[in-house]
Amino acid sequence: MSETIPETANIEIYAKNLDETQAIATKLAQLVQAGTIILLEGNLGSGKTTFMQAFGRALGISTTITSPTFTLIDEYTEGRLPLYHIDLYRLESFQVPSLHLEEYWRGQDFPLGVVAIEWASKLINMPPQYLKINLEILERSLYYEQSAKNLEQPNKIQQVVLDLEIEEDLPQERKIHLTAKGIAYVEMLNQLSLGSEDSDSPLPLTSS
Repeated sequence: MSETIPETANIEIYAKNLDETQAIATKLAQLVQAGTIILLEGNLGSGKTTFMQAFGRALGISTTITSPTFTLIDEYTEGRLPLYHIDLYRLESFQVPSLHLEEYWRGQDFPLGVVAIEWASKLINMPPQYLKINLEILERSLYYEQSAKNLEQPNKIQQVVLDLEIEEDLPQERKIHLTAKGIAYVEMLNQLSLGSEDSDSPLPLTSS
């Protein structure tokens, strides 16, 4: 009798530096298929855009990925799969439905690819299946603390948002919580875990 695959699963990864964080993104990019939805969470400066940059490179995207904080949606079509990178930071939740984001994973008006949504907690209607990634900082640099204070000054918000994802200024250690909803995403997490065991540089995975 075959083992039943659960419809939800969680793993937690400890990354002691940015190289390990980017390695996780690279491995994940090798596993995604057309129609994959990734929901990204984490405070300002937690490394969401840095994660996406490594993810994009592994998909074959040569363009440097930047956070679409002010454009809201960036489309990259040169890689193995189209990547639709969305950032909801500047929007209120009630404004999000006007973007009609579901069109990106329906595969009708846009070629089916990977949809990655930063600040996904602002979604009112969650997709039925997804992979949620939450980046949690374990240490805070003095740069981060000062940048957080600057957020109180509206004229500095744009520059702070851009500066927080400069790699050399990002905190090194972080926990990466991954939550899969849907059998396909649970299998993806299982492959990520197995891949880490076979790799010359295994990922420090912990089930939760």
